[in-house]
Amino acid sequence: MYPIIFELPTWVPFMGGEAITSFGVFMLFSFLTGGYLIRAEMARIGEDPDKAWDLVFMGVVGGILGAKIYYILLNYPRLATDPAALILARGGLVWYGGFMLATALVVWEIRRQKLPLPTMADVVAPGLAMAYGVGRMGCFLVGDDWGVPTDSWVGIAFPKGYPATTVSNIEALGISVDPALVEKYGQVLPVHPTQLYEVGISTAVFFFLWKIRRHKHNAGWLFMLWLGFAGAERFLVEFLRAKDDRFFGVLTLAQIISLGIIGVGIYGMAKLDRPAEAAA
Repeated sequence: MYPIIFELPTWVPFMGGEAITSFGVFMLFSFLTGGYLIRAEMARIGEDPDKAWDLVFMGVVGGILGAKIYYILLNYPRLATDPAALILARGGLVWYGGFMLATALVVWEIRRQKLPLPTMADVVAPGLAMAYGVGRMGCFLVGDDWGVPTDSWVGIAFPKGYPATTVSNIEALGISVDPALVEKYGQVLPVHPTQLYEVGISTAVFFFLWKIRRHKHNAGWLFMLWLGFAGAERFLVEFLRAKDDRFFGVLTLAQIISLGIIGVGIYGMAKLDRPAEAAA
């Protein structure tokens, strides 16, 4: 893939010689995409569209800090042996950690600006779906978050991935490698491109949410629907992810969180299902 797009010239102050990664670029694109979609929705409902960028800023801060904190907690044994490498690594950003802290900060900003929280939740839902898909494209290009080995036509090898899909890297995650695959492909194996699966599903969810965004349910219902979709998508894709955090039998920690998110989404949709005038 294309983990590095280009390197900054050495004469650039402070950042000279640093690599600009595809993951970083698409992370930027994801926040911008979400911001423009939120801005368009705020204009549609009669709110100041420029306030969208205040929400995005909180999302950026909470998303990056939360993702890093979650990653550190998930890999806490390394904190004692090499804390600097763990904390300062350019990678190590976990979506659910970022989502949790970003949600808290965005809710705080909505309250601070005295915006209607349930309505704003619906406003941001389609943007979140699309932004997630854009971000996952960055994971694909950098060769991160790939799946288990496969001999299927969908399989893609990441020889320069982060990390590469080598037999040793795959086995280090506790995954057994079929010797027939090694014989056929050598030491770099094709794997399920789970990043692209998430890109496709999230994009489809975005178009669906965008189409029904003028729903007749109570405010907040669309956000709860997105929660259900997002949790279900992640829960299913995790079965194909190459991971070593299956602390709950065949389930990963992300899948346990996904089940909780699905539950919240279903409960919220049920509570907000009736039109506002019928619920009064």
